[in-house]
Amino acid sequence: MPIKIPDDLPAARALEAEGVVVMRETDAVRQDIRPLRIGLLNLMPNKISTETQVARLLGSSPLQVELTLVRMTDHVARNTPAEHMDAFYRPWSDVREERFDGFIVTGAPVERLPFEAVRYWAELCRVFDWTRSNVHSCLTICWAAQAAVYHFYGIPKRTLPHKAFGVFRHRNHAPASPYLRGFSDEFCVPVSRWTEVRREDIPDGSGLSILADSPETGLCLLSDPDRRSLHMFNHLEYDTATLADEYIRDAGAAVPAHYFPDDDPSKPPRNSWRSHAHLLFGNWISEIYRTTPFDPARIGEAESLTPSRPPS
Repeated sequence: MPIKIPDDLPAARALEAEGVVVMRETDAVRQDIRPLRIGLLNLMPNKISTETQVARLLGSSPLQVELTLVRMTDHVARNTPAEHMDAFYRPWSDVREERFDGFIVTGAPVERLPFEAVRYWAELCRVFDWTRSNVHSCLTICWAAQAAVYHFYGIPKRTLPHKAFGVFRHRNHAPASPYLRGFSDEFCVPVSRWTEVRREDIPDGSGLSILADSPETGLCLLSDPDRRSLHMFNHLEYDTATLADEYIRDAGAAVPAHYFPDDDPSKPPRNSWRSHAHLLFGNWISEIYRTTPFDPARIGEAESLTPSRPPS
């Protein structure tokens, strides 16, 4: 089944050109089906690029997905045209009474600030708390993953001596996890961050379990069953050229490790993580489909964690 996104969203044209099946709103209303409702709280500066990356991975599922783009209520995006934000994004204050089968919170370029110094921190904390009652499963990415485990568990983020930047091999510690179904014992993941969450800072009895990490860059993926969440500290959603774009943007920065052939920036990078990105998002969507309540009004209830009649 296709992904349902707004008719005029730029991502629609890009995905159709790649062969991803996109269902326009005008066609979706004619089908008698309950799609999985997925919200995307997009905190990245290049919102159009991030929309496309996430929609691509959600659209590879055989299930019908309806994507809702969400922004912080009072925060004004500086790198995305206001017309785009007004046309396609809804402030969180407008969706807070709604329920979602899944909700994604992206990273943000604020990781070297204390959490409390981020101008929308108070509202983001309310969003995290809201996911407990209005979202069946939450996926946090990079800075948002660090922010979530700090908010819920008090786990600090630690500043790195230099930026973790490149594509690094990661170890699969939980091949039986539904989220890592089909994953190799080792797999590559793009990393781009100045801070980290450390294994030794995870509180005993938190229920958090490490699904994947890297000897070079540390924790990558945490399962958080008590919060019905999956926390990914890196960027499996990245396009092939995203790290190259960051390297060019940050002129004079270190060359991203293990990314360009022979570490030569004059050579085009090769994507070594695409298949596992599709696996992770596909597994997340499949697990939502398997366990989400048939009645959206029951989303957030404790008993909704057990398998129920799937949407149809």
